[in-house]
Amino acid sequence: MKNRVKIEPSDLVINFIVNKSKYIEIFFAILVAISMFLYPFVKVNYDLTKYLPDTVASKVGLNLMKKEFGYPGTARIMIKNVSLYQAKLYKEEIEAVDGVDTVFWADTTEDIKKYTDVYTSDTFIKAENIQDYYKDNCAVMDISFIAGDSDTRTSKALDKIYEIVGDKGSFTGPAVQNKSLSESLNKEMKSATVIVVIVVAVVLLLTTTAWLEPLLFLLVMGIAIVINMGTNVFLGEISFMTASVAPVLQMAVAMDYSIFLMHAFTREKDEGKEPKEAIRIAIRQSASSVIACGMATIIGFLALTIMKFSIGYDLGIVLAKGIFISLLTVLFLMPCMIIRSQNMIQKTAHRKLIKLPKNLAKNIFKVKYVALGLAIFLAVPCFIAKDMNSFLFGNSAVGAGEGTQVYKDEQEIDRIFGRSNMLMALVPNDSNIKEKQLSDELGKLSYVKKVTSLENTLPEGIPESIIPNQITTQFHSGKYARILVYIRTREESASAFRYSDEIKGVVQKYYPQHSFLIGATPFTQDIKTIITRDYTFVDKLSLLGVVVVAMLAFRSLLLPVLLVVPIEIAIFFNMAIPYFMGENMIFMGYIIVSCIQLAATVDYAILMTNYYLEYRMRLDKRQAILEMIWAAVPPIMNSGIILSFAGYTLYFTSSIAAIGAMGHLIGRGALLSIAMVVVLLPALLYIFDSQIYRHISRRKQLKDKIKKKLAHKLQLAGMLSEAEGESSEF
Repeated sequence: MKNRVKIEPSDLVINFIVNKSKYIEIFFAILVAISMFLYPFVKVNYDLTKYLPDTVASKVGLNLMKKEFGYPGTARIMIKNVSLYQAKLYKEEIEAVDGVDTVFWADTTEDIKKYTDVYTSDTFIKAENIQDYYKDNCAVMDISFIAGDSDTRTSKALDKIYEIVGDKGSFTGPAVQNKSLSESLNKEMKSATVIVVIVVAVVLLLTTTAWLEPLLFLLVMGIAIVINMGTNVFLGEISFMTASVAPVLQMAVAMDYSIFLMHAFTREKDEGKEPKEAIRIAIRQSASSVIACGMATIIGFLALTIMKFSIGYDLGIVLAKGIFISLLTVLFLMPCMIIRSQNMIQKTAHRKLIKLPKNLAKNIFKVKYVALGLAIFLAVPCFIAKDMNSFLFGNSAVGAGEGTQVYKDEQEIDRIFGRSNMLMALVPNDSNIKEKQLSDELGKLSYVKKVTSLENTLPEGIPESIIPNQITTQFHSGKYARILVYIRTREESASAFRYSDEIKGVVQKYYPQHSFLIGATPFTQDIKTIITRDYTFVDKLSLLGVVVVAMLAFRSLLLPVLLVVPIEIAIFFNMAIPYFMGENMIFMGYIIVSCIQLAATVDYAILMTNYYLEYRMRLDKRQAILEMIWAAVPPIMNSGIILSFAGYTLYFTSSIAAIGAMGHLIGRGALLSIAMVVVLLPALLYIFDSQIYRHISRRKQLKDKIKKKLAHKLQLAGMLSEAEGESSEF
């Protein structure tokens, strides 16, 4: 009788990993080289308006204006301690800079109330408005560039202007904000990455049992991050938020998988197994937990991709791709590197430097009901409070946040000249009289500083046909006219939104159809409307996705609900704290971190639940809970502390408000998730033990049944094979 060994597909994969490790290492080395080559070609976008749907009014108007007039970059500059004559010299020098299109200012002759030349830009400034352009020996100018706010040419032009005005200059505006964002991002993310690597290394050194292990973990994660960053080139460009937080979050979130695999390998090795056999068993044992955790995280991140405000798509794709690449790297490359470095790991072995208190599990078990009752009691007001936060939505809260030089300069300019927020009305070019009437009515509004259109600045008796084309094309195209409206507000505030709506109403009174209002305030209003709608849907979808993945992993309806309860309560606490502290929140960070906290920390609950199911099969419920806590807390603490430090590193190192706020929420959220999972989940599992145990018993019976059927089939197959052999011999 011939013996036949059936090899499962998983065994084929594991044997391939162990036996073909050299080829796997070469493959990943090639991927890293290609990714490093591609990374410099990944463009970073700093303009939030690009993520608005093309169907919203402000985006339709913006696309139309780009077609008719272009959409040049703009900036506002104040020059201190200058006379009118000196200011005019500065203005002329700035206008000569390559990349600068026009500089609007109150150009004058000896008599400041008489303009010199009707064909230059100074004709657009009324004499009575001179105080808006020169006051207290300071001159403020509006600069329009040839290229866009984020264009390299605009950035170089700003550098030249900085040289011209030196310490006398204060700068603000979209072009300045974007340049500040770009420079801050490049500088701060390098330092943030170094700090995160150092912190992760220290945490791993304190919690692992060999000096080489932290280096191995960091190398594996570094390879996954490089591949993820390089493959972003296929997206064309990524947002500045994605570029800044994705590498740090990928390292912090995916480090779990390496730790799970190494713990499983160490356990088998300590039992006396040979390295290759130990790694085979470790892959087989940890793969299900790693894949379940990874898929739950990926689904949570992918929920961001359905946001209509498509920065969520951008961030969701990159993070989900990063976790998927990390899974592959851990499951395929890390076993190869463990085998290769096994001798060095043994030589650098040491005792664990930090050990948990002996009574930790018992103490947690004692307070389980009190902790659960208190958490549920606090969860209700926190659930209500989290939606009562004061939110910021627009680009000004990102690029000109408190602590930046742009913010300081903006405050200084506003202190002397007041706030100036430019809106652009785009209307059909079908009536000069109607355009003049609209301009005059807008100019009478109390909060409007100045209205600039061709019809309200063209001196009487001067026909448009004799005005130089360079000037007329700024305000008239073949089909549309552009009217600039400056209002006395910041870009994002309740009053700015109210005035924007009123101006829109006035414009539509004269032009009911095919008219648009464009500018930072209308864009922010549309962002607010869209992203607020996104929140409810994305939040529920990410939760549903995680629950479905957990259902498939545990084949249970009850367990997925139990394991997300602590995470959701932690999210309620995290998002309610700013309300009770009286802090403003950037809504983009609020919605994104809600998904990130769920996706990144649900791993803790999945790991703990897996341990409970394993121990409950052979222990009573109390002892199973105690063993579960003792086994699960170390890896949960490792992972959670790493994620928390990564978040707080972003918070303390970034001057970009949106990134710093996200880092704060991530750091605090990770700590809250650790606390809620470690304290609340044991209580929930203990309370619902009878239902869970019935589920375990059914699964055990089903497995035994399947094994019996499989054994019976194998026996029949063997008998048939033997019969065929005898027949062949006959």
